[in-house]
Amino acid sequence: MVRPVISRIAVAPSGFKESLSAQAAADAIADGVRRVVPDAEVDLIPLVDGGEGTAAALAASTGGRLVALPATGPVGEPMGTHFALLGCRDTAVVEMAAVAGLSLVPHSLRDPGATTTYGVGELIRAALDTGVRRVLVGCGDSGTSDGGAGALQALGARLLDADGFELPPGGRELSRLHHIDPSGLDPRLKDVELLVACNPYNVLCGERGVARVFGPQKGATPAQVEELSAGLENWAYVLTRDVAAPGTDLYGGRPGIDLRHGPGTGASGGLGAGLAALGARLLPRFEVLLNHLDLDARLARADLVVTAEGALDHQTPRGKVPAEVARRAKLHGRPVLALAGTLGEGAHDVPGVDACHGILPAPMALAEALLRASELLTDATERALRMILLGTRLPVHAEVSGTQRPSSVR
Repeated sequence: MVRPVISRIAVAPSGFKESLSAQAAADAIADGVRRVVPDAEVDLIPLVDGGEGTAAALAASTGGRLVALPATGPVGEPMGTHFALLGCRDTAVVEMAAVAGLSLVPHSLRDPGATTTYGVGELIRAALDTGVRRVLVGCGDSGTSDGGAGALQALGARLLDADGFELPPGGRELSRLHHIDPSGLDPRLKDVELLVACNPYNVLCGERGVARVFGPQKGATPAQVEELSAGLENWAYVLTRDVAAPGTDLYGGRPGIDLRHGPGTGASGGLGAGLAALGARLLPRFEVLLNHLDLDARLARADLVVTAEGALDHQTPRGKVPAEVARRAKLHGRPVLALAGTLGEGAHDVPGVDACHGILPAPMALAEALLRASELLTDATERALRMILLGTRLPVHAEVSGTQRPSSVR
């Protein structure tokens, strides 16, 4: 029996923000594949980037479990959330999006100058209560821009203004920060390995600083962007001086650390910088997260690799899932199809992506697109795969008797 041209398909998508989890996106793509190639061997590899779904995915892939608990949400209200204990039993995963993510901020309250990472610190403390030796913090999909100030406050640091009063939550308050008193920080932080899985392209300050790049997506006006940027500049200065300076007998003391421009310091609205000051190692997220999935071997076995994300554009090569999947697939010579909710400038120039396809068949309101995302992704997969299979069946004409035959397709 002759095997079809495409019989093994690796489906390795990210989630679609505020719409589909990575698992839901993978399931929707698989449904589309099976409409076209019913007998295909479909390998589902939902990928997490540190954002929504990271804790659950890593718990499932390692035989671990989720621990449910209440914590402070991004707008200061208590909420139910979770962290993961991995199957190795010595590592906890704190997913910042599960307690401070953008999807947890009501549209009417989307003000990154007011939202807080306090709940992230509470989750880290709860993880320490279990006796783990390592805490991995996944960064992504944040609804905050407080530099991790709230997390440090939850861990025991005091953030004081010039009059000695504690600062209220939110990034807009950081311009008034005068001194950090780290003496009350949880002493267990000295004995645990703190790792941050982040996008190394995200930095705290400067023209490419996190407030300028991501502030508008979180609801900031142009004036608020400048306010937040100024606050994070002051935060980096005071944080370096009072907590992370070499020689401090506390938690940082890492010589040469650059909290303003260091890779990953801008992760999750600057949470990366705040945790780095406590001695956390900021690591490229895919190096940390994909080791549990045997991704390279699974891509190598595929005839076709399908990846997906909410948007494909000029930002995609800067640490996004489709770019990482394409890079790894190309190491094994595998073709890559990328599906996206929107195709922006640069969508056709993502290295390693052989073809990209938008999932919207016609213009529609964002609310409708989010609601129908699973259906739209399945239909788009079917359309794209039918075109790919058609291409494999077209004749290839070669020169005959020195004459080039005209192509049958124009």
